[in-house]
Amino acid sequence: MTITLSKEAYWELFEDTASEETHIDDITQKYPSQLGQGYYRTVNLREGLELAIAKYQLHDDIILKMPERSHPIEYTFLLAGVEQYDDQFISAGHYNLCSSGIAPKEKSKYSATQPVFAINVHIEPELFTAFWHSESESTLPAVEQLLRGDKEYDFSSGRTTIAMQTAVQQILQCPYQSLTKRMYLESKVWELMALLIHDLERPRHLPNTPLKPDDIDRIHYAKEILLQQLDNPLSLIELARQVGLNDCTLKRGFRQVFGKTVFGYLHDYRLEQARQLLEQRRMNVSEIARSVGFANRSYFASAFRKKFGVNPRDYLNQKNSA
Repeated sequence: MTITLSKEAYWELFEDTASEETHIDDITQKYPSQLGQGYYRTVNLREGLELAIAKYQLHDDIILKMPERSHPIEYTFLLAGVEQYDDQFISAGHYNLCSSGIAPKEKSKYSATQPVFAINVHIEPELFTAFWHSESESTLPAVEQLLRGDKEYDFSSGRTTIAMQTAVQQILQCPYQSLTKRMYLESKVWELMALLIHDLERPRHLPNTPLKPDDIDRIHYAKEILLQQLDNPLSLIELARQVGLNDCTLKRGFRQVFGKTVFGYLHDYRLEQARQLLEQRRMNVSEIARSVGFANRSYFASAFRKKFGVNPRDYLNQKNSA
């Protein structure tokens, strides 16, 4: 059996499971008995930097429905089990690294066939920027890949190296307490980030196969389907199947044909449609956000401000006073 949950419903199940002896910055929660057994530990190292250690066995497969959202820099090292993020898989002995940026609606799948053991780190892009790069480094490829602003977030994966394994084990076996523990864990979190960036900077020679004329037609058809369903777009895999392409060809081809990812194109189109609706002054901001597919008004306002430099309400007021 497979259980499907929203992100909010999933985390609500954790609310009453915190251990009594935990510190406010280091909280261990039992995995909800409805879903499985194990624990989820969260360590807040500083504002904008969070370490999580999860070890659990599910009763049933779980699919988490994730909303469109702003995404921090995030990395995961999987020591046991398998996790799936839409069309991306990560298995034991591997890592994934996600940039900051805009994450689309997507589904994450967690299997009950084997226990999961993972460490996960969230880094807010403002903290990364304040700590580790200057204006002169802002055009470095690795920095550009990690800090994508209002573009679609990027995803990469790889095999865990011996150096990474060592740092992961040192996190799991941290011998310290209190302030010393937090300092030690934070140093290891940044050490792993450095190792990941080093891996990211290694040259990868990927063939850029030319698209067939039929593939280009199918990619244009995919764009038409995408724009017809602004409020409830298909997933990348569903869209690829509908136009008769595999998802890798659709992703690669969409970038080649339109210069943007599938979701990036949809995101920009939604915001441009919203701007035009604000110009017409027939609906309020909430109605416009819903009509172009933004379920969360605050997220819509943030995305609009990043693209056009002004809040949608201020934009509407400017037009009303013109």
